[in-house]
Amino acid sequence: MIARTKKILSYLLKLAILVLAFWFIHHWYLKNSDHLKKFQVLVSHVSYNKVLITMVFVVLLMVLNWVLESLKWWHLTRVLSPMSVWLAIESVFCGLTWAVFTPNRIGEYGGRVMFLPNRKRIHGVFAMAVGAFGQNVITNILGAGASVWFLYSYLNLNAWLMAGITVAALVFMGFMLTFYFNIKWMVSLLNSIKFLKKFHRFFDIMAKYKPMELLNIMWFCLARFFVFTFQYYLIIHLLIPQLPLFEMALIMFVFFFIQSAIPSLDLLDIGVRSITATTLFSYVTDQSIAIVVAVSLIYIVNLIIPAILGSIFVLKLKFFDRTA
Repeated sequence: MIARTKKILSYLLKLAILVLAFWFIHHWYLKNSDHLKKFQVLVSHVSYNKVLITMVFVVLLMVLNWVLESLKWWHLTRVLSPMSVWLAIESVFCGLTWAVFTPNRIGEYGGRVMFLPNRKRIHGVFAMAVGAFGQNVITNILGAGASVWFLYSYLNLNAWLMAGITVAALVFMGFMLTFYFNIKWMVSLLNSIKFLKKFHRFFDIMAKYKPMELLNIMWFCLARFFVFTFQYYLIIHLLIPQLPLFEMALIMFVFFFIQSAIPSLDLLDIGVRSITATTLFSYVTDQSIAIVVAVSLIYIVNLIIPAILGSIFVLKLKFFDRTA
């Protein structure tokens, strides 16, 4: 009887996840389908083959992006419960299905760690946090450097103020790198807090990653960063071919930097992204509609399509698995 109840509850939970995910995707499409129409208008003067080849490359880069993330996750889980590369890919795409309807994509953690044995799932959250921290370090370091360039190039700030900002950016970049490669400091800090001491066995997972392992994780993060930067480049170049590559790339670095600091619900995320992108790119182009369309299109390719694919793997979840 208990087993039957658990089985029914498991089916209901899977159904709830799928309904929420597809409600969001359907709702997003209804609200933003005009962006796809605008894209068709903007590329109407471009040859069909060029548009097709660009979009094929953008989709292939999406696959590469999430495969890299899966390899990073596979690498992270080796200290917990080794899994196959394919299982790591399944768990990452399943996590993306959870991510679309949760604040700041926090559901991605839940969807992904469900592929670990029951007793390792909470540990998996902290292992995943190490990978997320590594990605954040890359985004912040490159973004801070690009922000200094952006302020110097477009805002004409006082020389002393610029010098102060540059020094602050360098200190910030150094701090991020130092803290990442000494993540055990954060573990010690968490363990020193009285009411958190009882959770030390979970925090201690983060301290298990040695500097060389953290460096390997960072290479995956760096590769992903340049993959999705190239995606944006391909779409923006298709829509605004006269925009120089150097300026476009650095503004994208600033865009990612700002986005990483803004918590949001994915339901509203596309609007936040659009406002941020158009504000930054207004310094180099007046084609704001093209920028909004580019951001929307990348959002669909990088999150909505993988979330749909990930729904297949939601059906494989084992909510009440008691294996070690």
